[in-house]
Amino acid sequence: MMPRMYQVKRTSRSEFVPIRDLTYHVRLWGEPTPDKPPLVMVHGWMDVAASYQFVVDAFAQDRYVIAPDWRGYGDTSGPADNYWFPDYLADLDFLLDHYAPTQAVDLVGHSMGGNVAMLYSGVRPARIRRLVNLEGFGMPATQPAQAPRRYAKWIDELKQLHAGNLDLKAYDSVQGVASRLMKTNPRLKTDKAEWLAQHWARANDQGQWKILGNPAHKITNAQLYRVDEVLEIYQCITAPTLAVEASDNSMDQWWKGKYSLAQYHERLKSVPNVRIASVTDAGHMMHHDQPEVLARLIEEFID
Repeated sequence: MMPRMYQVKRTSRSEFVPIRDLTYHVRLWGEPTPDKPPLVMVHGWMDVAASYQFVVDAFAQDRYVIAPDWRGYGDTSGPADNYWFPDYLADLDFLLDHYAPTQAVDLVGHSMGGNVAMLYSGVRPARIRRLVNLEGFGMPATQPAQAPRRYAKWIDELKQLHAGNLDLKAYDSVQGVASRLMKTNPRLKTDKAEWLAQHWARANDQGQWKILGNPAHKITNAQLYRVDEVLEIYQCITAPTLAVEASDNSMDQWWKGKYSLAQYHERLKSVPNVRIASVTDAGHMMHHDQPEVLARLIEEFID
């Protein structure tokens, strides 16, 4: 017997918002209320806004949730052949101008989105009431001497992109996409994987399922990651901050000693008001692995 696909408890709706010459797709749950600030949830690298569905379903209360597909992901349009972090900060600022022009919001970010959320909260501190960072660890420290090779690598990868060498794999069926998601995250169950696959990819005219992510996101950032600048921004965060980690230590797997969890914790000391929480039996995609636990952590913190 085939497992039943995940059944949504709280239905979302889509809006398309003009932002900086792009048409931004924004997924919304609930309705705005005068007694609660909006909850803005931003996704990570090669993910989409719909990825937060399981957490939204697990909230104890109905909430007004605003979740954009970042530029070059999901249904947010706009051609580009490389992506820069400052653009995400500006996009988020324009988004808040549209949805919460006079109100501070609660902000949740996962992975890349967590990095954006941390930087944005230091750049625009008055706009954030509470901040939740889900494994937005930042990047390993760099040295100026790396710059020449970094720029050369960026140019070389741009050429690979335009030659079609970085294209994302297409799948023969939505089940193939679901299988790929479960291979990446062994904790992901079939019902959730098949639901996610329909939002993470779309069938083209040839019947193949294409990932809704621009392959340009695979290109190395030309700019070095400057930890001294990041820490200056962290010091400007005024919102109480919750840094959530999964019990699986992904950093050891990713960075092979170049950047550790202990170094990340050292950076967090620059945030004026921060505490760390952990989600057990979870990997980096904790919002898929333990949505109920994560929902409770978020609600207890923002309420």
